[in-house]
Amino acid sequence: MKIKPTRSFQYLVLFITLIAVTYTPISPVLAAVPASSPPKTQSDHKIIFAKRLELFEKVSMVTGIPWSYLAAMDQYERSLRITKKLPASQGLIGIHISESDWAGALNPDQTDTNPTSISLFRGLGQDGSGDGFAQRDNDLDLLKTVSAFISTPGNREEDLQIRLWEYYHNSRSVQRIQQFARIYAVNKTLDLYQNSFPLPVSAVYSYRNTWGAKRGWGGLRIHEGTDLFAGYGVPVKSTCHGIVEIIGWNPFGGWRIGIRDLNNVYHYYAHLSGFNKPIKKGDIVKPGQIVGWVGSSGYGKPGTSGKFPPHLHYGLYRDTGLTEWSFNPYSYLNKWEREDYLRLKMKK
Repeated sequence: MKIKPTRSFQYLVLFITLIAVTYTPISPVLAAVPASSPPKTQSDHKIIFAKRLELFEKVSMVTGIPWSYLAAMDQYERSLRITKKLPASQGLIGIHISESDWAGALNPDQTDTNPTSISLFRGLGQDGSGDGFAQRDNDLDLLKTVSAFISTPGNREEDLQIRLWEYYHNSRSVQRIQQFARIYAVNKTLDLYQNSFPLPVSAVYSYRNTWGAKRGWGGLRIHEGTDLFAGYGVPVKSTCHGIVEIIGWNPFGGWRIGIRDLNNVYHYYAHLSGFNKPIKKGDIVKPGQIVGWVGSSGYGKPGTSGKFPPHLHYGLYRDTGLTEWSFNPYSYLNKWEREDYLRLKMKK
């Protein structure tokens, strides 16, 4: 049920708006950073990453929030834009705040940009650029708003996690942002979207599109991946920059490893003969890094092997914020295979 403000209350809001006090921007230094349009072509993405990182670092200096957390929150929201089919961000920052959250649920003007009246209606929107307006499509205003919400004295990691939960009310969201923040902190860059084929292209292997085929062991189900057949012991490589989310035994997948990338996609490697010993849960990996070896483990209790020819089962799963769904990795494998062939040819 919507609450309709009384006429006298509306007059009070108008009076307060007219006598609004001067608002302090997040920083004079940040106010000088111009908003930017999204990249027009793929070739200038490195420039965009550099500008975005510069913005995160400057906001971090002012607020004390680690830049990696600001970047992680921004990237998490970008992944949600894909799953929720929201329009792409027109600026450097991809964080999305609804009109009602920005202006306040009871604000009669849902497009309000006045920081004083927004505050009166308990909206989140703040002015970070110092122009006197709190605008949802302004990069600095967005960063000021989210920084003000999640910031805590000292900005300890455990306190940031609590504030992130209060912002999203979703433990899965908090986990993803933590994971992304670790990936960024270790690599010290935003440009982490390279990929690699999961097997050495110099090895002997074969694969075809088997996603969606029927499987019977453990109950009728569909095949959620692509099988790459190769000999025992062929190295299995990480296809992405990411974080090891799970490693160990699964009755279906045998010895398997799961890696989460910055697009919030889970990369699943199954039926391995073993793992690269130094790798453990929570480790940050990069494309081409060996994570294990081809095997035929699975379909039983720990250690079961040999129930099918040796191969790598490779799957991709997209996180929607609440659940995950499998999608066909075949076209991606084709693309990464061609890219690895080209890199190998250039080395010769």
